[in-house]
Amino acid sequence: MKAIGQYESVAACVSACFGPEIKIEGKNFVGGGDINESRCLLLSNGARVFVKENTLSNYGFFEAEEYGLGLIAETQAIRTPKLLGRGLDRSFGTSFLMMEMIEPAPRAENFWEEFGRELAKMHSADTKPLLSEGRFGLDRDNYIGAGKQVNTPKDTWVDFFRECRLAVQLHRAERYFDQSLLRLAERLLERLEDRLIEPAQPALLHGDLWSGNFITGSDGKAWLIDPAVYIGHPEADLAMTELFGRFHPSFYQSYHEVKPLQAGYEERRDLYNLYHLLNHLNLFGASYLSSVSNIILRYA
Repeated sequence: MKAIGQYESVAACVSACFGPEIKIEGKNFVGGGDINESRCLLLSNGARVFVKENTLSNYGFFEAEEYGLGLIAETQAIRTPKLLGRGLDRSFGTSFLMMEMIEPAPRAENFWEEFGRELAKMHSADTKPLLSEGRFGLDRDNYIGAGKQVNTPKDTWVDFFRECRLAVQLHRAERYFDQSLLRLAERLLERLEDRLIEPAQPALLHGDLWSGNFITGSDGKAWLIDPAVYIGHPEADLAMTELFGRFHPSFYQSYHEVKPLQAGYEERRDLYNLYHLLNHLNLFGASYLSSVSNIILRYA
């Protein structure tokens, strides 16, 4: 995978990508994220580019995002924004990631149908070249939102989901649990082989696929952003699309036409989403405890 350039400032990145004569003439704040500051830069040639900024110490967010978007793009199944550069702008005490600005556009008439088909194609891409050992995980850790995401490769999906997804988040969440809930959580981990199944084939997952992590491109189609990629069971991506409100029904119908679900997905769906709810509990606090407790009680 070809790496993008690394620069010592946002201005240096603009010069390298657009020419030394091109300058930044203005900046507009772009809302929507809760982790990074996002801005649209207005350039002297009339172009607009999108820049995310964070502290110097959080540069790892952008290294992970570059890598994840690159893996998705390499499947040639679905669109992602073109990456231009990243770096450390020490004069402002920030790290940054620059990419093309996706201008607002109306959705194509077949937006959801195409989205479903393209995600299914991404989930069907060969993942063997992405891991030197194991079948699930990734060759590096990354982030799920602002939380660190462990991707240690494992040979089975159940072992990966137990050790790198649920066990990690449950350990972080112990301060919210009483002894009864801790025992139930331990029992759930022990019984996970009875609750989950192995996929027909491992899939490259977006990893955090909710409505805030895709946008409509200038072509009227879905473009994926803000990934938390790893190789896993495609059901985990689909489950996330249902956690905070389902996507349009035609998305699922089109997905299933390309990549039919294994029997029993509906019974496993909430268990996959326990990972995301635990992450929200650990990041945002006790308002998510009830949802977490209910799922643990159901599956333990």
